Amino acid sequence: MTDKMKDLLTRTLSGIVLATLVVGATLWSKWSFGALMFLVVIGGTTEFYRVCRRCGIEPMAGIGTVSAAGVFLLSFGIFMHFGGTAVQLSTGATVLGIVLFLLLLVPTAFVCELWRKSATPIANIATTFMGVLYVALPVALLIYVPMFLSSGEWNPWAMLCYILIIWMNDIFAYLVGVCFGKHRMCSRISPKKSWEGFFGGVTAAVLTGIACGYFMGGNIVVWGGLALIVSVTGVAGDFAESLFKRSAGIKDSGAILPGHGGFLDRFDALLLSAPYAFVYLLILDLYSHL
Repeated sequence: MTDKMKDLLTRTLSGIVLATLVVGATLWSKWSFGALMFLVVIGGTTEFYRVCRRCGIEPMAGIGTVSAAGVFLLSFGIFMHFGGTAVQLSTGATVLGIVLFLLLLVPTAFVCELWRKSATPIANIATTFMGVLYVALPVALLIYVPMFLSSGEWNPWAMLCYILIIWMNDIFAYLVGVCFGKHRMCSRISPKKSWEGFFGGVTAAVLTGIACGYFMGGNIVVWGGLALIVSVTGVAGDFAESLFKRSAGIKDSGAILPGHGGFLDRFDALLLSAPYAFVYLLILDLYSHL
């Protein structure tokens, strides 16, 4: 067996393990899904600060990681308390709580930086704050997406459909890009990604979203719009994470599974797409109650 075949086999088996873990945790219960997302928050934040240190910046990783955990636990606690009784009330309380939490993080970071002997205090504070916004905030909002799609009730299948849209976008972007890709999107950041692959992935994602809407008994237009937003912003998330890694001179953000890199490598599309999906669904929900 050639090295290329061995790498492909390793990547495939690791992918199956990862997919099984995500699907199992999502379907098992709210608590298991919350535990998985908490792991993503801690792992992703840790990796982000590691990338920053490779760039010569010294973020306050301890404060940032604790704050990221606090933001997610605050959101998850409100989510579990309200359940499906009032999705607008619970999301409003979550957003307010997160804002207040972050308002405390900023002066805390400033005070702590006074006692550090670093040549990059502004960058240190900025990246500490950014780690929370980049990783914890999207995951904190993501847990409400299925509630918007299921009339205020937690529905694990709606969450899996969201994840499936992202996966189908990635798979078909790769397949179409390999077979037909000629025009590069941004060679400076990711030389292998093509416009052909981009449109192939978006098309597959939108069709998947429409199919999910049909089988979930939802509005297929809303689901199609969601899929379009998630696929486009997911690609942007992939590019953003590639930009971070290129600036740090590394190939992967971590090594959670062989052949799949770290948390940021696996969940970059989800992290950037979640806030857009949340706002999109929130606006539609508010509009439907006018």
